[in-house]
Amino acid sequence: MTEEEAKTIEPQAGPAVSVVGPDDGETIVLGTTRMRVLEDGSHTGHRLAIAESVLAPRTQGPPQHRHAQHDEGFYILSGTVRFTVGDEDYDAAAGTFVMVPPGAPHTFANPADQPAVMLSTFTPDLYVQYFRDLQEAFADGRPLTRQANIDAMSRYATEPAADPA
Repeated sequence: MTEEEAKTIEPQAGPAVSVVGPDDGETIVLGTTRMRVLEDGSHTGHRLAIAESVLAPRTQGPPQHRHAQHDEGFYILSGTVRFTVGDEDYDAAAGTFVMVPPGAPHTFANPADQPAVMLSTFTPDLYVQYFRDLQEAFADGRPLTRQANIDAMSRYATEPAADPA
């Protein structure tokens, strides 16, 4: 390569780095739960999404369900979140990480009298749109019934788990 040719070649730009500050990110409000989407998959080739959720005291979670196409991780930042996996309950205090692989029946709730905060991962990012759909249902004034929640889940390779015996 000649010196003249080298001058005309522009440097390759690397992947853009995403920085989300403490007051940034998309906010999704689902009843008494507030979610802040830190990464929706648009910066990770849709391999990973991350959200911070604040569960109000005495918040019930979604119907017990299983995902067919994504892993879901939960890191508890503060408070205690109760995870129900099948017919087993696990109280996860701050500092606990729970990883739910595809096919594992699960739900979560905040049974305590103080808020709980958790960081959730979705690999791939498939499930972020589910939360957006639920928020839209709330905004339209529709009640979030168990069936409406299940209908939304079904659009994202998720189904209700059979009720434990």
